[in-house]
Amino acid sequence: MELKGIKALVVGAGKSGASAAGLLMKEGARIVLYDSNRDLKEEEVRKKLPADYNGDIVLGTLPDEVRDGAELLILSPGVPTDLDYVNAVRERGIPVWGEIELACQFAHGKLAAVTGTNGKTTTTSLIGEILKTFYSKVFVVGNIGSPYADSVLDSTPDSVTVAEMSSFQLETIDSFRPDVSAILNITPDHLDRHHTMENYIKAKANIFRNQTKEDVCILNYEDPILRKLGERIRPRVIWFSSVRTLPDGVYLNGDMITYRHGSETAELVNISELAIIGRHNYENAMAAAAAGIALGVPVERIRKALREFQAVEHRIEYVATIDGVKYYNDSKGTNPDASIQAVRAMTAKTFLIGGGYDKGSDYGDWIDSFDGRITCLVLIGQTREKIAKTAREHGFTNIVMAESLEEAVAFCHDHAKPGENVLLSPCCASWGMFQNYEERGRLFKEYVRRYQ
Repeated sequence: MELKGIKALVVGAGKSGASAAGLLMKEGARIVLYDSNRDLKEEEVRKKLPADYNGDIVLGTLPDEVRDGAELLILSPGVPTDLDYVNAVRERGIPVWGEIELACQFAHGKLAAVTGTNGKTTTTSLIGEILKTFYSKVFVVGNIGSPYADSVLDSTPDSVTVAEMSSFQLETIDSFRPDVSAILNITPDHLDRHHTMENYIKAKANIFRNQTKEDVCILNYEDPILRKLGERIRPRVIWFSSVRTLPDGVYLNGDMITYRHGSETAELVNISELAIIGRHNYENAMAAAAAGIALGVPVERIRKALREFQAVEHRIEYVATIDGVKYYNDSKGTNPDASIQAVRAMTAKTFLIGGGYDKGSDYGDWIDSFDGRITCLVLIGQTREKIAKTAREHGFTNIVMAESLEEAVAFCHDHAKPGENVLLSPCCASWGMFQNYEERGRLFKEYVRRYQ
């Protein structure tokens, strides 16, 4: 699409929307940046934009003439795609894209894209480190925090980009086509946005929608949804499994992550050499290794990157050992499946801090995963009564209610014994108490370190 002179309406004045507006400006579009938040101040929005931004900014109510005059609509990931005015624009035949779709119009070089309910950031980061051992120009973008639109004009035919993709971002793709895609797992999440599990699965599956038989899709063989999807897709599938030996793919053979293709077998790394813990992280490492292999990185360089990779912040991140008690920050555990993986990674008796914003999740499987590992559940936030009720129904009764995260950390410090762990893995979103999961994790670490 020719963007010079086009009337583009960008919805959402956060990082993604501001980056999209900046890219559109560079391409000569006529831009309106809109946000429905009446409390935003125009001067604060302008701080996120290029100094020479020449478009309009509209806050609060969207004027009909702006909506009706749009020739291209760019939605930020946090904006639902079924809003009335979005449907009205779509019904006029106007393209409705996200920032990722906009950016890919200008992309050069190879592209790998990663999605899944959990593990996306760790896997994306690890792929980036693997690729940096072989490629001279690597970009790591997307839901990981760096908008694709910020770097896409710097991409070249010999560069490679790794994009972390949320279901929200995948809802608004059109021509987006990665050379290598990966879906790590699919479990219920964001049903308040997608409404049904079928819609959520469809959004995730969009990552390989435009791929051809020349491309590669990496899938978790142990995920029943993905195993079914993998039977009928166009790209070549590389499976990974932490449970069984695969005739072709990446798998855990005892403690050794191994790759097999045809008659060739290569041992990649022993899990004891990894700095990331838990079976789910071994799966993340397998997916990342498969992406490296698909993009031509030699095995010895993949092996080196796997051994040197450190845990990503807020993902079962070791914080400190205080009076013989180890503290772990898993603030990114914002849904039951993610928090189950964190619980299973604990190898000692653990005080677990949970609770937060209610996304409509069911907590039964999370409670069942405690399986003797969790000795005390300390609850905060909007969901604490709901979680406590579920816990009691599932036979877990050692529950403490705290008014704040600071109070929860203080309780754990006062009661955890040497040799035990304290784990923040809330199983819920952070909204309502914190700006985001990053702030929650940073505060947890701050409160912990006060006791050092």
